[in-house]
Amino acid sequence: MVSAELARAMREWRRHLHKNPEFGFAEEDTARFIVERLQDFGIDDIETGIGDTGVVATLSRGKGKRTIALRADMDCLQIDGKTNLPYSSSRPGLMHACGHDGHTTILLGTAAALAKDEEFSGTIRLIFQPAEEWG
Repeated sequence: MVSAELARAMREWRRHLHKNPEFGFAEEDTARFIVERLQDFGIDDIETGIGDTGVVATLSRGKGKRTIALRADMDCLQIDGKTNLPYSSSRPGLMHACGHDGHTTILLGTAAALAKDEEFSGTIRLIFQPAEEWG
């Protein structure tokens, strides 16, 4: 179950990402945003520059020997956003019309929840993939 606080944060993250889309292999602000959130959660095993702008973080807890990887895509499409919402794309010709802002947010929320979960035992690799749409 996601706490109200985490749900509120996730809504803000998604809106931030939706407002600031970046095309494949140019997700520099997005990668920086992801790294800052991961560090906020206390995750410090973070590799950047994977496939240019990708991020891979590792969270290990307890004595569990099992490892799982979860992946989210970070890039947007080359489409003009016309929703006129307060968090519409601020970048002409770029829009998160494919849901990658949501995918990234979901993986960040998963990282936040697992980083706080004292019963979690094992290793999880959090993969934030650049350029999924065309790369």
